[in-house]
Amino acid sequence: MKKLLSVLLIAALSATVASADVKAGQKAYLKTLKAKFNMNGTKFAAEHTVAEWEELFANDGAGFIKEYSERFPAAASVLSNPSMKDQLKDIGDFAKEYGSDSGNVPSCG
Repeated sequence: MKKLLSVLLIAALSATVASADVKAGQKAYLKTLKAKFNMNGTKFAAEHTVAEWEELFANDGAGFIKEYSERFPAAASVLSNPSMKDQLKDIGDFAKEYGSDSGNVPSCG
C-alpha cells in the first residue's frame, strides 16, 4: 500500500512539473517568438504533429532552430542565442503538448 501511494505521489508531482514546463514554454513563446513568427501560440503549436515537434526539438532544438531560422530570418539571431537554450526546452514542451494531433488547444490564442 505504501509503495502504491509513493508511486502515485511521484506520478502526481511529475505531472505538475511537466505542466509547469508547458506553461513556461507558452510564456516564453509569447514573449520572445510570437512577434518574430507573426503567429499566435495556437497557430504555432498546430504547425506540426507531436512526433514532428519531438523530432524538431531533439538535440537541443537543432531542427527547430534550423527550420524556423530559415522561415523567419529575423528570428535567427534570437533562436541561435545560447541564452535561449532553456527557453527552447520549455517552448518544445509547449509545442508538443499542443501539437496538431494532440487534441489539446492552448489558451493563448
